[in-house]
Amino acid sequence: MIKVLVVDDHDVVRSGLTALLTAEPGIYVAGQAGAERLGPDVVLLDIGLPGADGITVAAGLVERLPACRVLMLTALDRPGHLRRALAAGAAGYLLKSTTPALTADAIRRIAAGGRVTDPRMHGEERAGSGPLTDKEAEALRPAAGGAHSREVVADLFLSVGTVRNRLSSAVGKLHAHPRRRRADSGGPGMGVGPRYLRAAR
Repeated sequence: MIKVLVVDDHDVVRSGLTALLTAEPGIYVAGQAGAERLGPDVVLLDIGLPGADGITVAAGLVERLPACRVLMLTALDRPGHLRRALAAGAAGYLLKSTTPALTADAIRRIAAGGRVTDPRMHGEERAGSGPLTDKEAEALRPAAGGAHSREVVADLFLSVGTVRNRLSSAVGKLHAHPRRRRADSGGPGMGVGPRYLRAAR
């Protein structure tokens, strides 16, 4: 059973989503607030929240609840919002006009470890940029210059786990090989030499 938390600033939207998702097999709507207390598997999160930016909220959830996956559900079809949400750690981005069936399918895919982007926005997540998110590129640049992961942690004021996750994601996207010899990499075991750094800029 996938435990879902619905966070939206409109009562009608929250109630409607809760009713629709409750009818879906394998999905349980745990509530509409209190992420830490409820421990959801997936948070369905709007961008426009009263007194808060949903993308900033998503980044906080990803940091505090690493096992929780965030699916942005919004009326905003702007590429900039999509890219910001993915850079913040959201696992998916859907428009509110998406059908209930597709929303439920996206929840299942994200809960299983996948990623989802609304079909109407395919390609926008990388428009005008390289394959890396800003945070992945930020972690990769010093590593590509030969810095040890401990130095990256100190420079970026992040936890070891967060830096490792960002480097692993970046290396995977660039198809680097972490076990290459030092002559081909940016440092011992990093596998991110100068030719990979170009994609981070």
